[in-house]
Amino acid sequence: MEKDKNVLEIPYGTRDFLPSEAASKRAIETKLAELFAEWGYDEVVTPTIEYLDNLTLGSSRNTEPHLFKLFDKDNRTLALRHEMTTPIARLVSSRLQDYPLPMKLSYISSVFRYEQTQTGRQCEFHQAGVELMGSTSAFADAEIIALAIQGLLRAGLNDFQICLGQVEFISGIMEQYQLAPDVKVELKQAMEQRDLVALGNRVDALKLPETAKQVLKKLPLLNGGEEMVKGAYDLALNEQSRRALDNLCEIYRLLKAYGVEKYVRFDLGIIRDFSYYTGMVFEAYTPGLGFPLCGGGRYDHLLADFGSACPATGFASGIERILLALERQELAKPSRARDVYLAYAAGKESAAIAQAETLRHSGKTVELSLSPQTKADAEAAQQAKGYAELVYLA
Repeated sequence: MEKDKNVLEIPYGTRDFLPSEAASKRAIETKLAELFAEWGYDEVVTPTIEYLDNLTLGSSRNTEPHLFKLFDKDNRTLALRHEMTTPIARLVSSRLQDYPLPMKLSYISSVFRYEQTQTGRQCEFHQAGVELMGSTSAFADAEIIALAIQGLLRAGLNDFQICLGQVEFISGIMEQYQLAPDVKVELKQAMEQRDLVALGNRVDALKLPETAKQVLKKLPLLNGGEEMVKGAYDLALNEQSRRALDNLCEIYRLLKAYGVEKYVRFDLGIIRDFSYYTGMVFEAYTPGLGFPLCGGGRYDHLLADFGSACPATGFASGIERILLALERQELAKPSRARDVYLAYAAGKESAAIAQAETLRHSGKTVELSLSPQTKADAEAAQQAKGYAELVYLA
């Protein structure tokens, strides 16, 4: 009995997409693929499994507990990819060294990360994103953010906010107070988890002037518009933090040129969940979801771990999260057109096939009945299957 039950189950953290769900998912992926191509990004596809050593190079080692691992016939440890940036960095460093820079790549892929499953967070999920390699400019960062915004708009969302930060601002603040490396890690973890209580307790335990403690506690709360950024210069006592703020101001100036600044606010407390980020970082939020729709940032050192130093920036959008946001906001999901249900009376099989071919060649989606039907049965089938039109050959 237990064996029979397991046949009908799927692994923890995975899900099935039913026909209408799969159609909406594919429609969004198609829209995003078309958008990325319009902006000059070439699609790449990497293996679902990689060598564990590749996925845990350098600063990515803290991700290993979240990986699904397996072994090949030579007993080498493999893992399912947990995100797409690292595999693409490996691809670029090994196969695309002669590709002209700047290099613009896109992907639509499934990724795997073992974590506590909850609404909007599965162990297997799907992402669409881009990587822009070979440029250190704010212009490249602005393009990435603008493209992420256009992707959400193309998917059908319009009520969302990009929260834009800069990891060098936080690193500079911690450096100006000469914090020990382990303390920096603890504070950043608390900030990443938005745990203000843990952050406050850890800061209170430090031997620092009270003014310095207040600055550190204030970091997660530094969010707002341009005026907030201007005020943040008063907290930045070293060149590292001030350059980070200069960088954000330049990115925002360029986002105004794209006409998307209304979707952007600054959040200087953002620390993304991968430690390879080196500059601007951002996340997109929408009402009704307590987790980001998409996110990304600059990662100038990751490719050096593969022996091919190259600056880079990029983002990934969660397909399931976009679908969930559309559902919760009661917005129409993209779907596959269902134009014509074509049915026929007995003896009209050949004519029905010919008519279906003619309609398909004209661009219609057509489902052809597999056996003769009465008109009443055909009308019922059309309604049940959701086709806009019935063509009936009597």
